[in-house]
Amino acid sequence: MISFLMQAGFFVIVELAVIISIILIWKMTEKIAFAPGLDLAISLLTWIPWVAALTFIGWLGVLACVIGQLVAMQIFCFIHWRWSGHRGPSIGATLNRIVGPVSNNVALLATVPALPAFLLIRFSQWTTYPMLVWLIKLPPYKQAEWVNVSRQKFSGLVGHDLVWCLYCDWMTGIYSLGGEMLRNLESFWCPIRFYPGKKCENCKLDFPDVEKWVDAKGSMKEVEDILKEKYEGKGWNSWWSHPERNKKD
Repeated sequence: MISFLMQAGFFVIVELAVIISIILIWKMTEKIAFAPGLDLAISLLTWIPWVAALTFIGWLGVLACVIGQLVAMQIFCFIHWRWSGHRGPSIGATLNRIVGPVSNNVALLATVPALPAFLLIRFSQWTTYPMLVWLIKLPPYKQAEWVNVSRQKFSGLVGHDLVWCLYCDWMTGIYSLGGEMLRNLESFWCPIRFYPGKKCENCKLDFPDVEKWVDAKGSMKEVEDILKEKYEGKGWNSWWSHPERNKKD
């Protein structure tokens, strides 16, 4: 038990050291707030310590690492809040009153397991999608325009509020970039509408081309024709409302 606590304590120190380093770097250059600098910062705060713990300690070390990271983040939140001197309105306090502090904070912690999923999505954006750009000419993206954080500049956003808002800031960019990439994949490989009408309605926001896809009761000849119409000789094979396509069509 003592050994486990020592391991967790070690990772508390490591996490705090990484947080302080990121803050100091950000004061010198904002590049760390944009991909790929942001990817390195997130990696050092999350999965790199997990891998190190697994390699040198084992699965119990991973648990100690996660606990240490959570404790370190709470310590940072408290110190940052006290250091800022902010005593005005806050997101956390307001939502605690609206839904109750227990429900609000447990709900926030319930979003933590989504972190590995977003890390995997980000990994795919760095590895899988560039292969598709090269192989089938899907359009490339300046990923820093999507994956970045800026809420640290917002006045009065401190401590607990800052950490969770930056977490959402990062996830929103990844989700948006992932959706953009998926639109290219879906329109290129599978331009066929879904059978259940409700699904098409639900997907229209994320896939605005869905109404132009071949009807679910159509023929494969129609699919072939629309692929030829939309992609043959077009250069970058972007989804049909992509800005690059709009310039060419």
